[in-house]
Amino acid sequence: MLALNLPGYSHKIITRNGKGYIFDVLRKKYVALTPEEWVRQHFVHFLIEHKGYPAGLLANEVQVMLNGTKKRCDTVLYGRSLNPRMIVEYKAPEIEITQSVFDQITRYNMVLKVDYLIVTNGIRHYCCRIDYPSKTYAFLPDIPAFPDLG
Repeated sequence: MLALNLPGYSHKIITRNGKGYIFDVLRKKYVALTPEEWVRQHFVHFLIEHKGYPAGLLANEVQVMLNGTKKRCDTVLYGRSLNPRMIVEYKAPEIEITQSVFDQITRYNMVLKVDYLIVTNGIRHYCCRIDYPSKTYAFLPDIPAFPDLG
């Protein structure tokens, strides 16, 4: 798999029927090893091990209903009161982060109304904080540590 702009970690990969699977620490099972999943697992470990995010407040593949259609958010961070606080959208490393990717995560946020949105392809990471009272958003220079989320 491709090297990412994220710290490495001790991942667990197995092969079944000629296909690779990687262990998802949040779902506690092996999942198909796709380029996007490679990014997801690295980014989740980055959040937990380097940014202090509690694994118990993170969930992968969170289903939301959007205009009568089932959609899945790649990763959602919940607050201690279990309200959604952050959505993370992953793309494979070769996929460019474009306006359509931001449009996708914004649609999910119409349902969840979180404070932070992150989009990453493992190489480039974008994080913005949404200010609902002023109806604005600001891109942050870095991914915030969990204690800094407020």
